[in-house]
Amino acid sequence: MRSMWKGAISFGLVNIPVRLYAATEERDVRFNTLHRVCGAQIRYQKYCPHCERPVEQAELVRGYPIAPGSFITVEEEELDALPVTTAHTVEITDFVSLDEIDPIYFHRSYYMEPDDGAQKAYALLHRAMRDAGRVALAKVAIRHKESLACVRVYDRALVMETMFYPDEIRSLDGLSGLPADVDLNPRELEMAARLIDAMTEPFDPAKYRDRYREALLQLIEEKARGDNARPAPAPATAGRVIDLMEALEASLKATAPRGNGEVSGRARPGARRAPAKEPVTR
Repeated sequence: MRSMWKGAISFGLVNIPVRLYAATEERDVRFNTLHRVCGAQIRYQKYCPHCERPVEQAELVRGYPIAPGSFITVEEEELDALPVTTAHTVEITDFVSLDEIDPIYFHRSYYMEPDDGAQKAYALLHRAMRDAGRVALAKVAIRHKESLACVRVYDRALVMETMFYPDEIRSLDGLSGLPADVDLNPRELEMAARLIDAMTEPFDPAKYRDRYREALLQLIEEKARGDNARPAPAPATAGRVIDLMEALEASLKATAPRGNGEVSGRARPGARRAPAKEPVTR
């Protein structure tokens, strides 16, 4: 993997030089845009309407709008010279329990690797956080943005999650269809709890696949061979509104034991929730 940031973890008076690597990658199938008439690939050019010509990357500069049609330009050197202590430092400010942070705050994951000579200090912080069952809240500036971040233990490594600030989380007030005071039937609630319990099992990420991507790649492969692609089955049309109790009963039947003691489907009646893993992993 290629490092995309180099700096240090600031932990009290201790500095631990580290390198950051993107921990995730999108596996989307990407298409190019072609001209339907001739099949040529469409090119997108940066074009200046005032000079009436295409422009190169070296001619571009960042501009911040201060009024319609009026901009303040900022050079790359000016951004690099900003007096921000977190430009090359993951500055730890607090330690908290991971379950105190709602996942809505998490943005992107990065592996943290110790730089040469920093392995012992890195291992010390890793072990101390793991034993304490805590994650670190920190500030870091990456790509001209200072982010809130969470540093946590992940297997043998430390992982940094960049986070949204509270004012970047949209308010629920914009949703008009959320239920308020709903009178719930105790029997229905009890059956819903039983269904959740029956479908609870340890988290195994390996069993989840992107079936849409698999079907899309199969379509592309068939078209490349000159075969006729098989159409996907039509989605089920909306029918009558099913009674909630009826739906719960049907779901519970689907998770009931068979005659040979096996459980139908993937659920296991009576199964308990997955045992808690290390408190500092997510």
